[in-house]
Amino acid sequence: MKKLIVFIAVFAAFVSCLFADWANYGRYAKANEEVKAAKTAPIAVFMGDSITDGWFGSRKQFFIENNYVGRGISGQVTTQMLARFQRDVVDLKPKIVLILAGTNDIAQNQGDISLENIAGNIQSMCEIARANKIKPVICSILPAAQYRWRPQIEDVGDKIIAVNKMLQDYAKKNKIAYLDYHSAMVDENKGLPKNLSGDGVHPTGEGYKIMEDLAKPFIEKLLKSRK
Repeated sequence: MKKLIVFIAVFAAFVSCLFADWANYGRYAKANEEVKAAKTAPIAVFMGDSITDGWFGSRKQFFIENNYVGRGISGQVTTQMLARFQRDVVDLKPKIVLILAGTNDIAQNQGDISLENIAGNIQSMCEIARANKIKPVICSILPAAQYRWRPQIEDVGDKIIAVNKMLQDYAKKNKIAYLDYHSAMVDENKGLPKNLSGDGVHPTGEGYKIMEDLAKPFIEKLLKSRK
């Protein structure tokens, strides 16, 4: 009996360790310390998943020259982003945060979740930002017609449109900025065209260029409105 109790305790500790950094707080821990040690706070933090992760990784100059910071983590859902929002956004004290999230929720990367709860998690991030005097920007989920890693998910394009509609309505009602990437990038199949994405989800350089041309003037306009 005693051996069984010890085994259960050891197993529980193992499971606890396995999921201890479920939100991946450690991914940007060192980088966050470097940002906080700098004399100038970032103008904007881009919070997101692999789309933002790939953007910051492949087109870093866009971020550096504009004093933007990328905080995307591949595969993450909105619940994980909400958990690390304090460390990866609030603690950095940016003027603005751009939240691009939700596609992995629709893909059910962490299991089934309602469209309303996806939107709710993004809304919660906005409320945390506003409470800390950071101006939130809700970015529309990028178009996608199918997830190659989750081909069983049906009506992907329609689900993305539905969540975007919830987010846009919330933004309008609460006077929160809404940046619409979707309308600028969607094709006739409610997905991303081949020139903008190799896999139908993640942008190519051409796709990121469209996003940059939308994001930078949008941020600059917000900064002027704060003065």
